[in-house]
Amino acid sequence: MKPVAFFIALALLTVVVWGVTYRPANPNDVFLGYVEGDILYIGPYESERVASIAVAAGSEVKKGDPLFTMSTTLLDRARDEATARIAQLEAQAENLQAAMNRPEQIAVLQAALERAEAALQLSRSDYDRQRKLYADGHVAKAALDRAEMARARDEASVKEARRQVEASRMASRSQEIEAAEASLKQARAQLDALNIRIKRQSVVSPADGAVQDVFFRPGEIVNAGQPVIALLPPENRKVRFYVSEPELPKISLGERMRVTCDGCASDLYGRVSYIAGRQEYTPPVIFSDKERAKLVFKVEAHLEGAARAVPLGMPVAVTPAPESTGSTQ
Repeated sequence: MKPVAFFIALALLTVVVWGVTYRPANPNDVFLGYVEGDILYIGPYESERVASIAVAAGSEVKKGDPLFTMSTTLLDRARDEATARIAQLEAQAENLQAAMNRPEQIAVLQAALERAEAALQLSRSDYDRQRKLYADGHVAKAALDRAEMARARDEASVKEARRQVEASRMASRSQEIEAAEASLKQARAQLDALNIRIKRQSVVSPADGAVQDVFFRPGEIVNAGQPVIALLPPENRKVRFYVSEPELPKISLGERMRVTCDGCASDLYGRVSYIAGRQEYTPPVIFSDKERAKLVFKVEAHLEGAARAVPLGMPVAVTPAPESTGSTQ
């Protein structure tokens, strides 16, 4: 009887160990959901006609790859006008600057001043002579008056010639030059702005990712900000699942979750990145603790590694995973 008792005890121990080791997971720890993605909707900066599309739905792109180009016909025309305007203003500024510093022009004005000074010296001498002759009674008063008028005329001529020489040397056109330089600076700023606008008409990918959809074709008009391309970066893939109120304390931000689905590879994981602050569904009146189980909260976990290959919309089951299991990002 002792051998029989021994084998019975051994069988019971085996059943207990098997039950502890291989018992099925708590069904309350399995959360159902689906794969979702935060899609980037990429559109133009300005309303224009689509010139070309560089990608198709399903394409994989890298950051900086061209996505689409908008027409730049009107902007190119405006840039040509701005370039011509700058050339005109540059020529005007150069002419004004040259007029201030042209040596031959200053030499001509200086010669005119010297002639005026010589004429003044002569008229002064003649006036002094006529004044003495008039005092001695040798000439009439009219002769003295003519000499005085000639002297006054030559004095005015000298003053005018001197002002012209000083003006040519003292930047008499400084205000005109400053105005021309200000206009030139403004025109260059307008050209820079046009170049930026033209460059932005060629839209590139802001991140690595997969093109989910193309909404417009070449020749169609698109408003500013209206999506042309839908792009999904791999790091934006996530699973969305719902947890009942009693199970919610078991989930925490940053927790690693195991993801399984039909036909998918094993060892797929994500990490909880969002837990809703309020329930998604509740009956009109909570009558009992049993009814509270109908409260569910939305939870999201961003996928890691190979899990990012699971297609959008795929139904999945999510369970808590030990940190030591599976792969990392």
